[in-house]
Amino acid sequence: MRRGKEHRAVHNAADEGGPSGDPEENSVVRQGNSLFNQYCSHCHGPNAEQGERPRDLRRLKLRYGDDRINVFWTTVAKGRPEKGMPTWGGVLDPAVLERIWAFLETVQK
Repeated sequence: MRRGKEHRAVHNAADEGGPSGDPEENSVVRQGNSLFNQYCSHCHGPNAEQGERPRDLRRLKLRYGDDRINVFWTTVAKGRPEKGMPTWGGVLDPAVLERIWAFLETVQK
């Protein structure tokens, strides 16, 4: 999967959260939120709000720290079939996954 210049731009856009600091003002984050709800919310909750800790993606920063981006890409690419997580690598375009990641970065606790 791509993790070059475009990935850094998307990652930085999520960190900035838009001009006023509000993630809703950032179109990449809004798109990521919509894509997340389309592809991921059936297991991880609408807008990533999931009370079940193992599936709560708002806790990636708490659980994995700086390694969270690698965990995200590995998990999404390879899936976790034994836990019901499908393999999205090769199914979803990397640009879709980058937007989902940008959204997830804005909801970390």
